[in-house]
Amino acid sequence: MKGIILAAGYATRLYPLTKNTAKPLLEVAGKTILDHIVEKLEKVEAIDEIYIVTNEKFYQSFVDWAAAYNGPKQFTVINDHTTSNETRLGAIADIDYVLQTTGLADDVMVLAGDNLFDLELDDFSDFFQQKQADCITVHVLEDEAELKRTGVVEVDENDTVISFEEKPEMPKSQLAVPPFYLYRKETLPLFRKYIEEGHNPDAPGHFVPWLIEHKKVYAYRFEGRRYDIGTLESYQKVQELF
Repeated sequence: MKGIILAAGYATRLYPLTKNTAKPLLEVAGKTILDHIVEKLEKVEAIDEIYIVTNEKFYQSFVDWAAAYNGPKQFTVINDHTTSNETRLGAIADIDYVLQTTGLADDVMVLAGDNLFDLELDDFSDFFQQKQADCITVHVLEDEAELKRTGVVEVDENDTVISFEEKPEMPKSQLAVPPFYLYRKETLPLFRKYIEEGHNPDAPGHFVPWLIEHKKVYAYRFEGRRYDIGTLESYQKVQELF
């Protein structure tokens, strides 16, 4: 299994903090957001290499981070060669860029580089191996305003995803979908198909409603919270919590 960490955004809503620092490299409780995520990834024994996909502006910062990393995983930093928020590829196009650039042909865990979370990724990986199918993560969110800002799914009694809406006006359930996904290697060519059909290449959640039209996708339910660091307010809140 390979990992892909999405880190090619420009985080303009967090200016001035992110004007010269990539969002995943901001510190929370004495270490970077990326370090928090990698600590969870290190527990997933199946993962033997992790790709960080970023942009031209922050490429060297992630190369420097990878050079200083002395843990058990192998890291490769990939530059998508965009230079501004206006020209960014979008998360789904960045996943496809990694797949095309590397020729990756293993199962893959995809994670946003700007979320902190209670989820244990090794438990998620175990669920994926058990189901032998593409999987997403879900957790219960009771705040309707928060639900309207994220992906929301309905699942059946077997945890099969039966509907998915990104930022719904009227959420159909309380099951929110954080940007943590596991895709089987047989699914990877579908990213190219999705892009070629002209679908939205931006938020990674947009791929899932399209995918469930083609394949069975299961939802792994975890207890606890995840913290999406998108604004100065949310960053301050996470600083206080941690």
